[in-house]
Amino acid sequence: MHDVLNRNLYLVKEHVGMFKAANNFDVYDPESGEIILECREDNLGTFTKMLRFTDYKRMTPFDIQIRTPSGEQVIRISRGVSLFLSTVSVFDKNDNYIGGFKQKFFSIGGAFRVLGPDEGPLCELKGKWTGWNFHFMKDDVEFAHVSKKWSGMGKELFTSADNYVLEMFDTIPQDNPLRQLIMAAVMCIDMVLKE
Repeated sequence: MHDVLNRNLYLVKEHVGMFKAANNFDVYDPESGEIILECREDNLGTFTKMLRFTDYKRMTPFDIQIRTPSGEQVIRISRGVSLFLSTVSVFDKNDNYIGGFKQKFFSIGGAFRVLGPDEGPLCELKGKWTGWNFHFMKDDVEFAHVSKKWSGMGKELFTSADNYVLEMFDTIPQDNPLRQLIMAAVMCIDMVLKE
């Protein structure tokens, strides 16, 4: 696992633009303002691009790479066509399957299970329907929190509604694969639950 995933705080900024089909994000170190990860959806087919501008956007497949600014893959996230509930696969830097997510049926506000490589549940992402406030929880233990509210250092990077903060807690040990899965899940919240 890459060392950058052993941090506890990340500022995530979505690339916004008119006629933007791909989902692209930059992940910043909140102390230095330096880009530490890039999330890119480079391989979009023509048909998928066209569907991204319709009501079927939430159903379209995706294949996203999270990589260092130098281009080294850290995580890859993939989903096929999704008719009702999303199932997302997550791969490490060598394209080995490390787990995934399954959207929960009848969840109010949006939720999905974070699964390990054996498909066993590691935690759940729970959120509020009305806002951008999500928690990664298992048995009343919080592993991470995602929010659009931030008041610490790096606040100048955090100026639009398309930015949010991921805070991982010490309840996840360093080099634990759950850190990779949570980072991947954060990049998918918009595509799986919110769009």
